[in-house]
Amino acid sequence: MGGFFGAVSKDDCVFDLFFGVDYHSHLGTRRAGLAVYSKDEGFDKAIHNIENTPFRTKFTKESNSMHGTMGIGCISDFEAQPILVRSHHGTFAISTVGKINNNEEIVEEIIKNNTHFFEMHGGEINQTELVAAIINQKENFIDGIKYAQEIIDGSMSMLILTPKGVYAARDKMGRTPIVLGEKKDGYCASFESFAYLNLGYSPLKELKAGEIVVMTPDGVKTLVDGSDKMKICTFLWIYYGYPSSMYEGLSVERMRYRCGQAIARRDTAKPDVVAGVPDSGVAHAIGYANESGIPYSRPFVKYTPTWPRSFMPTHQTKRNLIAKMKIIPIKNLIEGKSLLMIDDSIVRGTQLRETTEYLFASGATEVHIRPACPPLFYGCKYLNFSRSTSEMELITRRVIQKLEGRVPDEETVREYIDPDSEKYAKMNEEIRKELKFTSLQYQRLDDMLKATGIDPDKLCTYCWDGRE
Repeated sequence: MGGFFGAVSKDDCVFDLFFGVDYHSHLGTRRAGLAVYSKDEGFDKAIHNIENTPFRTKFTKESNSMHGTMGIGCISDFEAQPILVRSHHGTFAISTVGKINNNEEIVEEIIKNNTHFFEMHGGEINQTELVAAIINQKENFIDGIKYAQEIIDGSMSMLILTPKGVYAARDKMGRTPIVLGEKKDGYCASFESFAYLNLGYSPLKELKAGEIVVMTPDGVKTLVDGSDKMKICTFLWIYYGYPSSMYEGLSVERMRYRCGQAIARRDTAKPDVVAGVPDSGVAHAIGYANESGIPYSRPFVKYTPTWPRSFMPTHQTKRNLIAKMKIIPIKNLIEGKSLLMIDDSIVRGTQLRETTEYLFASGATEVHIRPACPPLFYGCKYLNFSRSTSEMELITRRVIQKLEGRVPDEETVREYIDPDSEKYAKMNEEIRKELKFTSLQYQRLDDMLKATGIDPDKLCTYCWDGRE
């Protein structure tokens, strides 16, 4: 995944840029970068690896040495960015959030025009550089951005820093957000709506799907109107969004609370206490507890200072280790208790299996699991958070293969998606046994969508039902 922030100001914007980007640290753990422009000094750029060091620590020097009235920055799990490009458009910096599925086809087409690429990592072209190359195929930025949105299979939102202003372009289906803020001496563009609030900005607008604007210290101008037709990622509310985040007018915390309520209404379990797996499961659990009347408890806490997300390390052995080590039990709140736990989702089952095992080892009598979203059947086609995960790593796919005795085809997978079907029930029970839960009951897709209060046609549910 990843997030970005851009700022333009009549005065120096680096303070706002530094903290605006830092507020996106929950969206990435590997790379971060800043790029600024001033009339006197031109462009300046810095990129650092942040795998073992927080953004603020790595970029403290740049926060004091960089100067500019316009800038962009990002946190990323993959590409090193922003990148600085010089072309017939002049010099510009670009940062992106999204995923390109047809990059090989695009690269082959662009290379025909004697274009070459510099930013290689692990044999792959930096997708942000690829987006820049696509834009450079056209005579102006607007046509170039529109062209990129047209030919990219996947999704692509971007910020582009030029001497004339900062362009902000939301992907054509609005799968990821871009919001604008304003204050007396400038404007900002941000993935997360809360990132600018403590910096003195007031909400200005949320870009529509496909909308393109340009920000200068004097104002914001819409260059391409957006569309009401959209498919925003529903997983943003379930997991990726920070509790104070808001997308399409709906706060993450409220959505999670409603999801917890919906799970409780369908549940028949009678545990002693309800707990949320920190951090994203907490609001779901509070919603469940308040709806059911079962007390909320916090029998374990996450050690947050240094541990990244459990699925980020490349090697499965490291994922298992981190999943086990980063959550600390409070034994006297566990011993002799029947616990019901809500987590945001089950991907591979790594973390919940480890968590359940040590809860039993700490004296729990029962551990009931209630994922806040439906079973994941498909790897995401539109965002990078599952790019390194093949669909057969998903616990649903592995269990279906076990039950069917073969790698499931699309038709077979679809037979397991219906929560009222016999095959779904068999899959659910097999997952429960494999992960050693006392009981397992997933959130239903229809209940989850209802909890958003948003038109379901505007929500992307591909990872759950395969519908584009």
